[in-house]
Amino acid sequence: MVVRKRRKSRKLRGRTRTMGWGRVGQHRKSGSRGGFGAVGFHKHKWIWVKKYAPDWYGKHGFTPPKHSKELVKPINLEELESIVSKLMNEEKLSIENGKVIVNLKELGFNKVLGRGRISIPIKLIAPYVSERAREKIVEAGGEVVEPSS
Repeated sequence: MVVRKRRKSRKLRGRTRTMGWGRVGQHRKSGSRGGFGAVGFHKHKWIWVKKYAPDWYGKHGFTPPKHSKELVKPINLEELESIVSKLMNEEKLSIENGKVIVNLKELGFNKVLGRGRISIPIKLIAPYVSERAREKIVEAGGEVVEPSS
């Protein structure tokens, strides 16, 4: 069936200035909506905030103090091996029972990750070691020791 209704665009042919928006300023800028964006949320749009965004203002959740977090400084096995071989050449590491003793804290790291290979048998003293890294170190003839606090 044919709809006997003109489209708004056809209705407004020949009109000027306001195009169905009343006074000149009614469709200009943002006065009719109370400002751009989140303007007025603490003033004239407060009811809207209370109804639709009650958690907009205020603090939420808990942020642990920074001093309680221990920063993880990881190193991969491939990087560790290059550092160990370099320090062995400089004779800065001690050897015990055919294993090079490596204290990770002294190198500035606290976790070993398992990327890469290690061929040097080492006795690793580290607070955190991933399972893959532990397996690879043991396969190379080394051992992993937890540091005594």
